[in-house]
Amino acid sequence: MTTLPFDRPHPMEPPPGYAPLREAASVSAVLAPDGRPAWLATSYDTVATVLADRRFGLAPPCAGSPGNDTLFQDGEAHARLRRLVSTAFSPRRLAALRPRAEELAAELVSAIARTGPPADLVTGLAAPLAITMIGELLGVAAGAREHFRDLVDAASGADFVFGSEEDMAAAVQAWEALGDFAAAMVTAKREQPGDDLLSALIAVRDTGDGRLSDTELVAMTTTIVSAGYLSVCNAISTGTIRLATEGRLAALATSAPERTDAIVAEVLRMQAGLTGEPFPRYAQEDLDLAGVAISAGDMVLVRLEAAHRDPAHFADPDRFAPERGSSPSLVFGHGLHYCLGASLARVEVAAALGALARRLPGLELQEAVDRIEWIRNGVDIGPTAVHVTWSPSRPAGTRPA
Repeated sequence: MTTLPFDRPHPMEPPPGYAPLREAASVSAVLAPDGRPAWLATSYDTVATVLADRRFGLAPPCAGSPGNDTLFQDGEAHARLRRLVSTAFSPRRLAALRPRAEELAAELVSAIARTGPPADLVTGLAAPLAITMIGELLGVAAGAREHFRDLVDAASGADFVFGSEEDMAAAVQAWEALGDFAAAMVTAKREQPGDDLLSALIAVRDTGDGRLSDTELVAMTTTIVSAGYLSVCNAISTGTIRLATEGRLAALATSAPERTDAIVAEVLRMQAGLTGEPFPRYAQEDLDLAGVAISAGDMVLVRLEAAHRDPAHFADPDRFAPERGSSPSLVFGHGLHYCLGASLARVEVAAALGALARRLPGLELQEAVDRIEWIRNGVDIGPTAVHVTWSPSRPAGTRPA
């Protein structure tokens, strides 16, 4: 039986092992990285079905309510939280963050340009942009943001899916420390609310659903951090790698907004799974999935990397083609658990890549892609550093002849 994870000869491309599995059958029996038996979904249609079908949950049917006070649960508990949170997590609030993301990205890239080559885009741009946007979104006080980032960095490397017992223990400790920080923020925001998401979440009230409890507010804060920091940081880093190696970065400097959006969407399609795979699902009842009999309690893994290279939905799927206009990507999920912060993530990635294109259009990787060191866990992969260089003799913001 196939055992995950597959070998990945090229760090920026899906493991070759997905393609023959997808061609043979869109659902295959495998062993998960921890040795448990599981089903692996590799086609676009099957992955979309698993993500959207209520018969697949985040916990086995015998586990009952996880009682974790987050959106990472099933049934009415999830639905209630989703209704309450959606009230504060409005498209208007997120859209208003675009100018700030663009301003911050421009400041960070300008600082990189002033210092001169070489530079590390993870520490210089991707990480500070992602953590600052989350901090400002939640209303973290300016004086506490360095401590906040330290806590987030410690917690974000955790592998709660297939990690060892030692890793799990360290992860729990890191997340407890972040939870304590969030609890103190909740207390402070109750006493002195501001114009931020956490204050808005505290103020949310609904006749049918009541309001968010303190434990739910703390859990929601840490959930926003876990969903919005590492994946966005990795998306910016790997997006830069892809555009720089393909010679496409400079074109963003003069692209119309809709063209930029298409380029970002294609970057995310090709990276989905690399910078974040969905958590395992569990069948809540006996069912048929793409002609395969799945029993209640069975673990089902979905792989966005495989789904987004499905030729049935993406013509010439391994080619970077922003103009393709084919099936929408599943990078932010699908159905009930679609990411509430998807629009903000797109804005941050576009802001970072656009700022690089305008200020450092001649940017190049300092080392070959296969020499970049990567951090890997059960659901996210990203470079530890992206070292880049450029010609300092050419004025920043100009293009080579």
